[in-house]
Amino acid sequence: MKRLLKRRLTFTDIFLILVNAVPVAGVWFGEWNAAEVFIVYCLESVIAGLYNVIMMLLTTWIKKKDVWTNGSSETMVSGYGFIIFFIIHYGFFIWIQMGLFLGISGYKNHAFSPEDVFSFFIHLRQNIPVQVQWLLLLFIASNGLMVIKNFIITGAYKTASLGTLMFAPYARIFVQQFCVILGGFFLQFGAGKIFILVFFVVKIFFETILDYEKLITAKNTSVT
Repeated sequence: MKRLLKRRLTFTDIFLILVNAVPVAGVWFGEWNAAEVFIVYCLESVIAGLYNVIMMLLTTWIKKKDVWTNGSSETMVSGYGFIIFFIIHYGFFIWIQMGLFLGISGYKNHAFSPEDVFSFFIHLRQNIPVQVQWLLLLFIASNGLMVIKNFIITGAYKTASLGTLMFAPYARIFVQQFCVILGGFFLQFGAGKIFILVFFVVKIFFETILDYEKLITAKNTSVT
């Protein structure tokens, strides 16, 4: 586990901290709505998933196939098989997470139902104000920078394990998902301002101590 911990902050880490500090500053000093900012953090999970599909496509372009481990058996599977599985599995995960947050927080009278989640995404621009839309674009840019720097420029896409890569987003956003859902309860009690600060500290702590470049280039994977 120690080999996956970073010894120092990189430029990308510092940039990530600054990007995540923007919504915190907006809530504390700019009178931004805490619920709207939490929505952006929820949507960051979607952004991470989309970039992960791109990363898997790049690796598939080079490797074509990779080992799929299921218990004690191993099978060579097309990279597109990994991608399809990821889209379905991760998409369901995001669907549930978004539904829970919308239902718990009561954001713009949304409820915990498939129809409300679908409606939220269809009318996304109407559901979030302009400043939050710009914030979302900032998150897209920062995540894209990380992919370019840590995955493409380093050449990690040539040797990355598709199995490990497929599950990388789950490790990265585990704390985020828990905090976002928990944040829905805090919002109902008017404590969103405090919680978003705590969330920022926890999120940055986990995102800057784990070396995801080493994680995605690991040679071994276990898929159950």
